[in-house]
Amino acid sequence: MHNLTDKEISALNEALDDEYRAWSVYDQVIADFGAIQPFDNIRAAEERHIAALHTLFTQYNLPIPENPWPGKVERYASLQAACEAGVAGEIANSEMYDRLLKATDRPDILAVLHNLQEASQLRHLPAFQRCVERIAKQKTCSKQ
Repeated sequence: MHNLTDKEISALNEALDDEYRAWSVYDQVIADFGAIQPFDNIRAAEERHIAALHTLFTQYNLPIPENPWPGKVERYASLQAACEAGVAGEIANSEMYDRLLKATDRPDILAVLHNLQEASQLRHLPAFQRCVERIAKQKTCSKQ
């Protein structure tokens, strides 16, 4: 028995689905453009995020859904478009976690959700912002 509320189960499922989707997007970008930064590092981080959520699913005896996203995510025409989408995705991710954190008062779930949100805001978002800036700078330099 898991002893979780429907709201908590829904929050865990939404968080896992979001992490699956992010991993699949970054995996597709790597397939399209090669093992480039920041996608390579962030894809590895998404694997750790998924593992943290899997631990909660196991702890609460919930079935772990499969990743439905491989081959079903958006593909980008350029690395710049992918980096810009990464920025937008991490902003949306933080907003999602703001909402999901209100679904529970369980310390273990809160800790994982906080950690995932913090990784998104303090590491992933700045990495994608640097990616956008780097590409913009490269374009400016190549025009001169």
